[in-house]
Amino acid sequence: MLSREEILAIYEAGPEAVVALVETLLSTQAELRQQVQMLTTRVQELETRLNKDSHNSHKPPSSDGPAKLPRRRSRRKRSGKASGGQVGHPGATLVQVEQPDTIVAHGATACGQCGARLDTAPVVARERRQVMDLPAIQPKVSEHQVLHQRCPQCQSVTSGQFPTDVTQPMQYGPGVKALAVYLQEYQHIPFERTQEFFRDVFNLPLSEGTLASVRETCAARLEPVETAIKQALIQAPVANFDETGLRIEGQTHWLHAAGTPDLTYYAVHAQRGQIAMGAIGILPAFRGTAVHDALGAYFRYDCQHGLCNAHLLRDLTAVSETTRQRWPQRLIELLLKIKLTVERAQDNGQAQLPTRRLNDFNQQYQHLVQQGLHSNPPPKRTSQRGRPAQGPIRSILLRLKKRPLAVLAFMHDFRVPFDNNLAERDLRMAKVRQKVAGCFRSWRGAEIFCRIRGYISTMRKQGHNVLAALSSVFAGHPRMPRLTAE
Repeated sequence: MLSREEILAIYEAGPEAVVALVETLLSTQAELRQQVQMLTTRVQELETRLNKDSHNSHKPPSSDGPAKLPRRRSRRKRSGKASGGQVGHPGATLVQVEQPDTIVAHGATACGQCGARLDTAPVVARERRQVMDLPAIQPKVSEHQVLHQRCPQCQSVTSGQFPTDVTQPMQYGPGVKALAVYLQEYQHIPFERTQEFFRDVFNLPLSEGTLASVRETCAARLEPVETAIKQALIQAPVANFDETGLRIEGQTHWLHAAGTPDLTYYAVHAQRGQIAMGAIGILPAFRGTAVHDALGAYFRYDCQHGLCNAHLLRDLTAVSETTRQRWPQRLIELLLKIKLTVERAQDNGQAQLPTRRLNDFNQQYQHLVQQGLHSNPPPKRTSQRGRPAQGPIRSILLRLKKRPLAVLAFMHDFRVPFDNNLAERDLRMAKVRQKVAGCFRSWRGAEIFCRIRGYISTMRKQGHNVLAALSSVFAGHPRMPRLTAE
């Protein structure tokens, strides 16, 4: 800041000094204006980042933190039904059995009026109450004996054979092994606590080496089942795909999931994109509709595509909250309206929407995208080489313009879901496992988890009892899931 005396001195020095001063001030002003613009942009970016949570971004709800979030209106429509169980709901109340295992009679010893003994008095009525409990749990030991028998004619001795799965003088049976795998891979109980469970409940001293060997055996026997599931997914008309980070040996790798309402397949790879997808081998041969979250690598495969509209709704919500533009909310309303229309058509037994309805929805969609592009023009070119960054809002709009069939795939084909929640649910248990264990200590351990967990998830989707399915694996004949949709 110049003082009055300094300004007068410059004035008295003549026109050239005044011009030099003005030029210096203008240059400084331009620099300050540029710096203010840069800081303003940075503040906006930081505010946008701070305002993001699970309702307007792809962040999980667990990242929202303990702070109370402002009340937000749910997108769910009221059903009009009263809260609680609905008419016709079967309920889950305990029901008495017809043939109890034990009957304990409780009679009176003396008459309540005169005091007479009732030992031989006739019973005129019975009240029944039943208690369902667990018996004392005791392991069952089965001894297999091979008999050596002498032939009465030639006197030679011939012996029988042990079953193929009985190889040791003392070993654990299929039930124990199945329960061990069930606790570790389905209930996510660590090795040490699994050992404690078997000691406390069954008095069985399973070692950590035994638990590891059981998992390895289960994975080896499930290899042909996993291959069959993979081939069935390649032939599926619609499949959901997703991926998430997974810590293995202290480093971040990627867990890839592919699934349908009946099947689940997992694979781990060091990378996320096309190299990993090619190595896994499902997408290169897949010709159905792949439902995913718009990762660019998926679009490089020759199949139909369906985008996750749950992700899109959160993106549009963020745009609506950070700008005063109306098109994001209108597009949200349009997508939800189309979803409701499709659901009603399915309830009415329709296989597709009328052509007139499809054209109407398509026109509304294109109109709103054009509104968005008009409100968010492309950035001006700078002196830097290459195309300027489009920014998050315009990037969303360009994707909507380029991929209308993928965004509205659920409208054209009723088999395609509105979102990719199925794949996200399939991945959720892997994140739970990672929270419990921290990471996988070896690559082989992660592969074993993928194979066993994929089998468990598949059998659960198809309504099978998981423990019974795992028991069949150790009995030597793994139960094969249904590989085609009903």
